[in-house]
Amino acid sequence: MRETVRAERAPAPSRAGSLDPDAARGARRRRGIGVAATTGILVLLLLASIVVAVAIGPAGLSPAEVWSSIAAHLGLADPTLSTLRDGIVWELRLPRVLAAAAVGAGLSIAGVVMQAVTRNQLADPYLLGLSSGASVGAVLVLVLGLSLALPFAAFVGALAALAATLVIAGAGGRISPGRTVLAGVAVSSVFGAITSLVIFWSATGDSYREILNWLLGSLAGADWAGVAIAGGAVLVIGLPLLGAARSLDAFAFGDRTAAALGIHVERTRWLLLGATALLTGALVSVAGSIGFVGLVLPHAVRLLVGPGHRALLPLSALAGAIFLIWADTLARTVFEPRELPVGIVTALVGGPVFASLVLRDRRSS
Repeated sequence: MRETVRAERAPAPSRAGSLDPDAARGARRRRGIGVAATTGILVLLLLASIVVAVAIGPAGLSPAEVWSSIAAHLGLADPTLSTLRDGIVWELRLPRVLAAAAVGAGLSIAGVVMQAVTRNQLADPYLLGLSSGASVGAVLVLVLGLSLALPFAAFVGALAALAATLVIAGAGGRISPGRTVLAGVAVSSVFGAITSLVIFWSATGDSYREILNWLLGSLAGADWAGVAIAGGAVLVIGLPLLGAARSLDAFAFGDRTAAALGIHVERTRWLLLGATALLTGALVSVAGSIGFVGLVLPHAVRLLVGPGHRALLPLSALAGAIFLIWADTLARTVFEPRELPVGIVTALVGGPVFASLVLRDRRSS
């Protein structure tokens, strides 16, 4: 009856406007323009952050010198810096900054996916016990003095934790978000105990400091090989995850709704969890366990652009990259010449920020 009356009269600009298809299209267009503008701003901030962060350090460099070194190595300009200053940029600082950007972006993507698949707002990339598994592999090789094998051992440990978690979660024949979370907690506890046992039994002197530094998360040893591992993981695994926005939106409404929308729930969940675990394992193998990035950044971006994963995934990746670049810059400069593990900085910053987000969400609900 209401639709008939509305068809016979001129459309009212108030309540009827919310149901007008043209108004809805206009709102979507404005939202799309806003997301595009935000993406452009974050891309520019990321590029600026890379150049400025490389310039910061004991040997002061200008952004122009940083760009000159990068351009020379890319074949875009002739070398103008001395060998020493060029080495500081290209061999020391730039790989570390790029590794921080890749790790931050990857952890943010993994956090978004984990929160959607498990329907748990407290989920982070380490929910499946990956960090604890990687820690076992890393600690074993550090105790044995085989630090060159650390990335490989950490990655293998993360995969072992993933396998154990998924076996336990799927023991009943059907993997569910609740069972996955519980399995991840159990596996994390067991692998954490193994790590503690190895440290207590075998670690001494310099190996103990090296182990502690890695467990707290550090990019101090990042080189071009680390950039290749972290950046390659983001490109090969992270970019395809950006294309899973529709599936992640469907998971937010529950398994039945996802199935009704044409999503093969079990297969898609396994694929998403497996891809996220591989991505996280590669990142942990480079930087250790860096907390709060995959937990806080998705929440912060969600407040700006809403829950839609088509915008949430890429914007979280950009925000995570920028955040970790500056967290690592603080870690290596604030207490110079001593250097903090970047995981300490992310916890000190991320903890209060996450608490404020929780309080804000509570007041708005």
